[in-house]
Formats: sequence, structure tokens, C-alpha cells
Amino acid sequence: MTEQGNERRTGTGSGREGDGAAPRVRLRDRDAELRSVEAAVDRLCREFAAGGTEIGGLLAFSGRPGIGKTSLLHEVRRIAKLREGATVLFARGGERQFKEPYHVLRQLLQPVLSDLRPDEFRQVMGTWEEVVGPAMGLKQPKAGARRLDPQGVRDGLDYVLTQLAPRRAPMVMIVDDLHWADAESLSWLAKFAVRSGELPVLLVFAFREDENDWPAETQDFRRDVVGLKGRKHELNRLNLSSVTDMIRAELGDKAEDAFCYEFWNVVNGNPFEVVALLDQVRDQELEPVEENSRQLRELAVDATGMTLKSWLDRLGASTLRFAWACAMLGTDIRVDLATRISTQSTEGARDSIKQLRKQRVLTQAPNGNLEFVHPLIASSIYNTMPDATRLGMHGIAAVEIENAGLGLLAASRHLVETHSGEGDDRIVKKLRRAAVEHQLIGAPEAAQRCLHRALNEPPADEIKAEVLYELGCSALLTDPVATVNQLKLALHPDEVPLRPELRVDATFRLSEVLAHSGELREAALVCQDEAEKTDDPARRQRLQAASFMWHAFRKSEEDGPGRSARLGEMCRGLTGREAADRAVLAMRAWDLTLRGRSSAEALALADEVLDGGRLPKGLGWTDTTWGFELPSMLGLTYIYNDRVAQAERLAADAIIQFEVAGWSGAHRGFAYFLMGLARFRRGLLAEAEDFLRRAYRISERIGQKLPLAWDAVGVLVDTLIARGRVDEAWELANDFGFHPPYHATAMVLPDAASLYGKLLIAKNRHAGAAAALTEAGAQLEVRGWRNTVWAPWAGHLAIAIASDEPERARDYAQKAVHDARAFGTASAIGTALRLQAQVEDGQQAVELLEQAVMHLGQSPAGYEHAVALVDLGAALRRVGRLEDAQEYLYQGIELAQHCSAEGLVDQARRELANYGLRPNRLGLRDFRDTLDALSGPELEVARRAVQGLPPQRIAEELGLNIGLVNRRLAAVYRKAGSGPDGLASALGLPPQQREATRPDAEE
Repeated sequence: MTEQGNERRTGTGSGREGDGAAPRVRLRDRDAELRSVEAAVDRLCREFAAGGTEIGGLLAFSGRPGIGKTSLLHEVRRIAKLREGATVLFARGGERQFKEPYHVLRQLLQPVLSDLRPDEFRQVMGTWEEVVGPAMGLKQPKAGARRLDPQGVRDGLDYVLTQLAPRRAPMVMIVDDLHWADAESLSWLAKFAVRSGELPVLLVFAFREDENDWPAETQDFRRDVVGLKGRKHELNRLNLSSVTDMIRAELGDKAEDAFCYEFWNVVNGNPFEVVALLDQVRDQELEPVEENSRQLRELAVDATGMTLKSWLDRLGASTLRFAWACAMLGTDIRVDLATRISTQSTEGARDSIKQLRKQRVLTQAPNGNLEFVHPLIASSIYNTMPDATRLGMHGIAAVEIENAGLGLLAASRHLVETHSGEGDDRIVKKLRRAAVEHQLIGAPEAAQRCLHRALNEPPADEIKAEVLYELGCSALLTDPVATVNQLKLALHPDEVPLRPELRVDATFRLSEVLAHSGELREAALVCQDEAEKTDDPARRQRLQAASFMWHAFRKSEEDGPGRSARLGEMCRGLTGREAADRAVLAMRAWDLTLRGRSSAEALALADEVLDGGRLPKGLGWTDTTWGFELPSMLGLTYIYNDRVAQAERLAADAIIQFEVAGWSGAHRGFAYFLMGLARFRRGLLAEAEDFLRRAYRISERIGQKLPLAWDAVGVLVDTLIARGRVDEAWELANDFGFHPPYHATAMVLPDAASLYGKLLIAKNRHAGAAAALTEAGAQLEVRGWRNTVWAPWAGHLAIAIASDEPERARDYAQKAVHDARAFGTASAIGTALRLQAQVEDGQQAVELLEQAVMHLGQSPAGYEHAVALVDLGAALRRVGRLEDAQEYLYQGIELAQHCSAEGLVDQARRELANYGLRPNRLGLRDFRDTLDALSGPELEVARRAVQGLPPQRIAEELGLNIGLVNRRLAAVYRKAGSGPDGLASALGLPPQQREATRPDAEE
């Protein structure tokens, strides 16, 4: 029988793309599945033609080995390729290649991405080219490139598919033998399948569902795949009629019914086993009659359980060795490589291929490469290899693959399978290089396999600690526990010591991962202990600075004021402005900020850190010497010292740099948090909420209740309170557990207890708020931390106890104002004054709020300014100054709308409505709406401004203070959405019309 005929008979084939249409294969007992395929492909193409975009879906076929999944996917490809304009992508997992990173995704995406025009390629890749390109084998990593975060690669692939799918729609992506997909590909495919409905993409998966058929490394992904929602089909065994037809098609109509029935029972309706047993029956020239049916079970054992002797008898030693080489290579087998690995001549290889095709072991793909007729055959052949032969041939394969120019990445999966214990320095060197290359494409697990194998070689004693150090660093972004263990081993006194520069770096890395895991005290002590043993001044300074840094982030410490004094002394001793010196300055600036010392001093130090307004070399966001904590401290310093715009520039740089570097874990999560906090401080609450939710999602993806999650949830709760969604804030805090005792070891940014107390006050639970804030104040006073913006405990405690203990409340409010004035920022003073006003009455409250408005108007704290304006308006109303009250309430409403503080808007509008004052409308449509939104005093100054009068002249004409005129003009410009030059047009007033009036007055 011809090979093509055999493929049609078995319903299998290589599954590789050819230039022509794939031949149709007759599938038995698969009518329901084929109808499902036809319907899914038809729907995709039809809805895309009608302009649909979110039209994708998932088809999944599962079943035991040999049940016909590959044949069915062959038909899926044929059906999809017949649709005009459809793009069909195909890949297959390999039992020998599931440890080869991105093996499946490269099969899927390389062809279509490589065919894009250069301009189209750039559009599809966007900013992810240096992340996705190397991972997909489309380009080499840039010189000096840093290791990629696997999550960054997955995020980049999400972006690329979002751009690619509409350009090549409708798209059908088919993956066979998904259970053997590499972990890197599988992790993305499982997540992408969830959102495939958002794109014009039909995903088609085939896999074995039994957990025993999945490698241990991908068991978690198996659960994800099995749990996917989509159209699922479990392939059942062939019925008796179909198997009988196959038997008689092969052996003739003389096959008796009893023989066919026993045959069907023996193979249990499995198509692969049907064909294998038919081959045995034909080879043994067994007559298909009832009396021979008893021999079928014995023949079936030989057919499906081939031993080494069975294959030797069938193929011969030379041909079997070539088959072993092919089984090692897996799928898409290059003839030249298999020839060299099997150590055969070209002629000998040609004879082996001929024999293997004749024996229905191998088939040839349209591209000239070889494929096994069925994966079960490949598994059977590979498993018959004697151990020594297998280890030796993997070594040959590694050498030949590298010699063929395929690189260490491809060779490394064979290197890790070679015999260890030889102490071969060349093997160790290659494995270490391969580990570096794996990290550059976002495959740290593959890097770790290489380094574990290098340790088993083993390496020479003098470099063993270096290999342990590299192993620890390889898990830095993905496995904190492994990083800690390996770095501790690298630093262990029993090992030959690391080079001094590596020892310092290993110590810092160990402290970094301990800190990220919440073990801040241990992180600080690790650096402190190593600093005492380090002779080099620069390296010692790095470790001392790191120890100060981790102490600063602790929830509590034994000697906060003493540490601050030592840091100040260290700062005064600096003589240069190298990266290490600037790092110390950044820490001192943050320390002064937390302590509520002079803001001017903290900002002067922070500015010395920057170089032309940007982070200097050595302290960048992706710099590995100091980590991202140092620039984060700098950003926090600017946020709490009213230089929010500078903090936003730093956060924006962080987001971009982490994205370009492919770091999508805690690094980018903290960058989102920093931007969210900056937006919150500026009063852009809707944007703040968006960034904070992104940070929270990333943190939860990494692990449960990490310090980053506490930070994000805390500020998100504060943001929701500011937006008037107190119940939602309460629900979020309860669901997360944002309440005492908070995080066990790490400080929350900003102070968790102050935020929790503020939430309790918003819920009118003043007794609980008083208890929480009193405890917080006591702890912060011990540490000497008196920043009233980062931890506004005193001002809120005053509000919590005001009704029961008014005098004590005034003392706390005055303390908050005193501490705020010592710090010196406008937002700190203004907010403290606003809180103090809430425990005072009458004219005293008005005067405090007037000061608060003045200070906050000079700060970037937009939301706090809006609250102060509304509070002042309400206070003025209470003392009977209704006209002034109206002006401030209107200004407060306008600013609150800008801040997306819907609750504050409602509060101000109720204040106006309750006392007969007219609230302004939210949606302005034309100049009449703008005129209607202006208060009487504002309209008076607007009329004169339109005439071109300067503010001083307006003040003289109206007999007002120049400051009041400027405030009213600012309100006019905000409401009109225009400056002085366009004011007349915005209000619909002729420039010289002195007597302009409101539309309703004209009537």
C-alpha cells in the first residue's frame, strides 16, 4: 500500500502545512464533531464578513491515545483552508520537546509574523518587538539586553495577537497534542483561550484529558485547559460497524463476523490499535475466521507494546538507530540532523528512511522533513533505547544541533539529558551560556534546568558558588523561595567564596527577594551583616544603604530615630555623586519626608539625585544594581512633597521601561501603583482608580496579599471614599482584609491605620476609628514619623473624638497643624487646617477654612482643594454669608467635577439647594449654559474682563480685594473652558458690551 494510502487508512498524517490543499481523510463515527467544526468555522467567517470583531471561540477535542484526534484536526485544517481569506495556523506539541521553550507558539506564529511587510510588522509588534521578537525566534536579543519576565512575554503576545488577528482575520489557530505543549506556550494559550471571544479567532485544541498523560510540570495548566468554556467533544471509540468496514477493506469481504467482533473487543474501538493489529494480522497471514480470533489478543500485545527486540526484528539495528535519532528530534525532523546523530552515511540514511516509510513508522512532510506516522510510534521507539545509548545520542544531538547553526537554545534540551558526573568544564560552560540565553527570551524554568544540570556535572569547586548564584538569580522574577535557597547556598561558608563583587551582588539580591516576600527585617540584617565583612568602601556603602532601605519599609523597627540619625551622618559624609552616593541621598530624602522634617531639605536632596530631571545612570528603573526600590523612594518623596508632576514623569518612565524590558510582574505593578497614588494626590480620581486596580490585579496574579496589594488596596479605598462610594470602599476593605493587624511585616504606603481610621469615620464608626488611630499615632510617634500627609492620623482622630472629647480633639487637630507647618508643604498645611476646622464652630471654622483654601489653592492637591472649598461654602452659609457661600460652593462643585468626586458634587449641590441657592448643571452645552453656571459675583468680573479690563481695574471698580477678583476670574476661566483671549467667545458676549446680562434677565 502506498504511504499516502496508509495515511488515509489510519486517518493520520504529519499535519504539516503544504502549498496545496490537504487531502480529505474519511473519518468514521465523527459526524457530530465534523458538524460542530463546520458550524464553528462557518459562523466565524460569516460574522467576520458581516463586520463582526468579537466573534471568536474555542473548540476542544479530547480522548485517549490513538482515538483519532490528529485525524480530526487534519480535517479541521482542510475545512478552514477552503474558506476564502481565512488564515490557518497550526502547531503540535511534542513528547520530546515539551521542555523546549515556546516550541508550540513558534510553530503557530513564526510563519505568519515572518510574512508581514516591515511596516506592518512594526505596527503589529508596537513597543513589544524586543520582547516578543526574541521569544518567538524572530530576532536575536539586543546586545546588553536584560532577562525577560515570562509575564511580560505573555502580555506582549496578548498585544501582538490583538493587532495581528484583525489583519489576518478570520483566523483559525489549531494546536494538536496540547498535553505535550511546552509550559511557556501552554501558560499563554490557556489564558488567551479565555479571551479569544474578543477577537476574530477560532481556537481548536486536541489533547488527552487523563492527568497521567500530562507532564508533571504542566499539571496546573491541564486544570486550566480542562476548565475552559467552549464547545467540547470527547472522542468515543469506533463502533463495531466501522471497525468491521476497516477490517474488510484491508482483509477482504471474507472476514467473518465473529472474527470482526472479537477484533473490535480487543482494540476497544481505538482507530490506531485497529490499524496496528491489522498490520500484525496481515504480516502473520492470519485468516480472518472465527477459529483464529483467539490469537488476536496475543497479536495485539505485540502490535501496541513493541519491545526493543520487536523493533530490532522488524527494522534491523541500523534502521532502528536512525529511528532513535528521529524520536529524539521529535517533530519536523531534519534528515541531515537525523543522519549525523545516528552516525550513518547519506546512503545508509536513505535506506533507513525507505525502510521506515515502508514499515509505516515515518512519513515525509511537504517541506521535505520527516514525521512519525503517529506519536505513539515515536514514544514506543524512544522508550526502547537502552540508557547508555540514549545518553550518548543526546550528547551527539547537542553537538550536531549546535554545529548546524541552530544555537544553544535548541541544543540545550539535549545537553540536560546527557550523562553527568564527568566534571566536563566545557559542558558546564555551555549550560551556563544556554541559561543566559533562556532568560533573555523569558524562559527562566529552562534556564534553571540547565543550571541544575551544570551543578550535577559538577562544576569545578572554584566556580560552583557562581553557578549557585546564577541559579538563584534565574528564579528572581518567578520563584522567590528557590532564589532564597540558592543564594544562601552560594553565600554559604562551606563553598569556595564568590568573587567580592559577586558576593555583594548575591547578598543584595538575597535581601531584595526577602524584602519582596515581606521578610524586611531579615533582608536588612543580611545586608548589615555582610557590610561588616566587606572591605571595599563602595561595596560596603551599597550594603549599608540597602540595610537602611529595608528598615525604612518595615512595619515597625527597634530604633527608628537612631537609624535616621545614622543615615543622616552617612549622608553628610558623602564626597561624590556616584550612583551609590545618589542612592543614599534618595533614602535620606524619603527618611526626612516620613519624619515630617523640612520639605525644602528633602526636595533639595531628591533633586541632587536626578540628572537633568531624569534618573541617573546606575539608578534607572531597570537597573539591577539597586533595584526599583530606589527610584520608587524618589517618586514617593516627590508625591508627598507636592512635586506630583515630577513623580508622574518618573512613574510614566517606569511603566514604559518595564514594558520595553518585558517586566510585567511586581515591577510594573508598583509603577502602576505609583502613578495611581500620584493621580490621587493630584485629584484625578478616575485615573487614579484605573491605575490602582491595574496594580492590584497584577499583585493578585503574582501571589496572595503581597505588600503591593496592601498598598494598592489602601489607596484604592481612599479613592473610592473620595468619589463618594463609601459602601464600595468598605466592601473592598472587608473582602481583602484591610484592617488590623494589616501586613505582618511590611509598611503599607500610605499608612494603613490612618487609612482604616478614615474609612471608619466615613462609615460613622467613630469609636472604632478613635481606637485604630490612637494606636497608629503611638507607634508612629515612637518611630519619629510625623508626616501628616502620609499618615494623617492626628487630624482624623480629632474628628473621631470631637463629639465626646472636644478639648482633646482640638489638641490633636492643633498637633496636626503644628506638624504640617514643620513639614512646610501647602497641601499638608491646607489639609491639616481643613481637618482642624471640623472640630471648631462659627467664625473660627471659617477663618481656618479660608486659610486652608489659600494653602490648597497653591498646591497640586485638587481633590483636597475641592473639599476645602465646599467646606468653606458650608461654613459661610452657617454664619449667614450666603453670597460668599454660593461662590465657594460653585467653585467647589466645578473642581469636584474635574476630580470625578461625584459624592462631593452631590454634597455641595445639596448644600446649595437646601438654602435656596441654585446648583449649577453638570453638563454644559453652549455659552448660555456657561453663563447660567456663573454666580452673580463671577458674572460681574466676567463682564469687565471681556471688556479688556485688567484685574486691578476690576478690583477698583467693584471695591474688592485683588486676591478675591483673581479667584473669581479663575472660576470663570474654569467654567468657560477658556483663558482671557477667548473668554468673550466662550460666553457669547461682544468684547465691548458692558451691559451684558443673563439670558433669563433679558427676557
